[in-house]
Amino acid sequence: MKLNKLSYIAVAVAFTGLTACDDFLDAAPDERVTIDSPEKVSLLLVDAYPGANLSGLCEFSSDNVVDNNSPDENGMRYNLSYFDRQDLEAYSWEDVVSNMDTESPSYLWEAYYHSIAVANEALKAIAEMEAQGRGDEVQAQKGEALMCRAYNHFLLANLFSMHYAGEEASKQIPSVPYMDKVEDKVLVNYEREPLQSVYAKIEKDILDGYPLINDGSYSVPKYHFNKKAAAAFAARFYLYKRDYVNAEKWATEALGGESGNPAGMMRTFWSKTFTTPDALVAAYTSAQEQSNLMLVATHSTFFRRRGERFALNREAKDATIYCEGPTWSTALTNYYCHPCYSGKIYVRGSQEYGLFFPKSYEIFEYTDKVAGIGFVHIVRCEFTAEEVLLTRAEARIWQNNLTGALEDLRTWDESRQKIPVAVNFPQLTDERIRDFYKEDKGGFGIVKPLNIDRVNPVDGKALNANIEPYLQCVLHFRRIETIDDGLRWFDIKRYGIEITHKIGATRIEHLTWNDPRRAFQIPAEVIAAGFAPNDRKPALIGEGANCVQLPNSALMAK
Repeated sequence: MKLNKLSYIAVAVAFTGLTACDDFLDAAPDERVTIDSPEKVSLLLVDAYPGANLSGLCEFSSDNVVDNNSPDENGMRYNLSYFDRQDLEAYSWEDVVSNMDTESPSYLWEAYYHSIAVANEALKAIAEMEAQGRGDEVQAQKGEALMCRAYNHFLLANLFSMHYAGEEASKQIPSVPYMDKVEDKVLVNYEREPLQSVYAKIEKDILDGYPLINDGSYSVPKYHFNKKAAAAFAARFYLYKRDYVNAEKWATEALGGESGNPAGMMRTFWSKTFTTPDALVAAYTSAQEQSNLMLVATHSTFFRRRGERFALNREAKDATIYCEGPTWSTALTNYYCHPCYSGKIYVRGSQEYGLFFPKSYEIFEYTDKVAGIGFVHIVRCEFTAEEVLLTRAEARIWQNNLTGALEDLRTWDESRQKIPVAVNFPQLTDERIRDFYKEDKGGFGIVKPLNIDRVNPVDGKALNANIEPYLQCVLHFRRIETIDDGLRWFDIKRYGIEITHKIGATRIEHLTWNDPRRAFQIPAEVIAAGFAPNDRKPALIGEGANCVQLPNSALMAK
């Protein structure tokens, strides 16, 4: 495998300009723009997309990252620094309180609610235009605003709440306020809504918004909730809810419908070679790439945060981009990793510190090139055809359609076999899935106990020996596909996967299937304003196989 070396240069953050007092006093009392046309609503909605990147918080909390300062199997450890203390707090599942910078819960909370406020402002303007008899002019914008509002609430709920646990149990799980109108008061006391209520409102916004989406209203559809991206979001929502019929339905819609060709939507990236990480990430995040359904530009320093103390290394590396799989291994392909990564894996500082695949490479926006200051951006491939295909495969597995699931898993697998070098890959089969995923290969954590029936019990959908190898396969493929995206954390939450973090020389933390630390703490400044915090003290709730997830229920009475 070819390894590339990447140098790292830190760049100072931008300073915010100040306006002179005289200029402020000379200004008109109210310079707000009146949103009274479809064009103005569309311009407003540009700011309704999540400008924050959850990857730092979620990847460091998951099993995709290890602490290089903890001893490896040979007792070797390093003395490396972290980018920021909040990375250590996230990795340790502590409350992140050291700062409010990018990747922090404070930043995510503020960014998502800002986007929600923008969507609500747009919906208010649309309602006023509808009252004037001009509703037909802004139906596409209404659909976009509803999808943006739903998606930002979906992110907030899955970050700051325990996972959805079914209709009744989720009524006892405190979540976040669902903001569905423009706030016109300075001081408002918000209460936590039950997670069931939040999910119901998300679903309503999705169902109301989707029919109104019109791809023709966008100059570059892939930077907006186009039809396929909106359907991909709906598929993910229903997958997390364990409504597998609707998850499959919406995933199929995102993949082109019943007559669609998912194989033709897979990423062509793996067949190409790149000379620089800039060229690599430009191709991966391109709006012309058929696999990318929606792209979102975020303010993020995630690229700078991993690669030294906290890195994709050891068992995390060996269970993702450096791992073996049911159709690829050293014996089969003479590569230590999947050959699709040849020439696409980089190291920072030293190979022993870990590897990374720079699909989240940063773009720097200079505000002053001489001073070398500006804003750091990372473009997220928020929805992709590959992730949607694996969503459909998972939904089909739970409906006992293993033939359909195998077809989807094979399509994903074969898309990564289209590489510049000639490798004789075997075909993915039922036998290969059952053989590879019957036990944990090499102790890397590819196959782990699944507690989804305890997290979110669903009548008639119990885990069994026949479907478990397929579920382990789809979770493995999802983990590889979504590396550095943060989505592995949500798979850990919804399946109740237990993980262990070794921290420094001696500390070990274990995250149980119902550990309340699976919900990130509400930002300190929000708590200080009177909002109820999450009770994150680890404690088992109930006992035995029949216990269900009802954490923090006392907060609902506040």
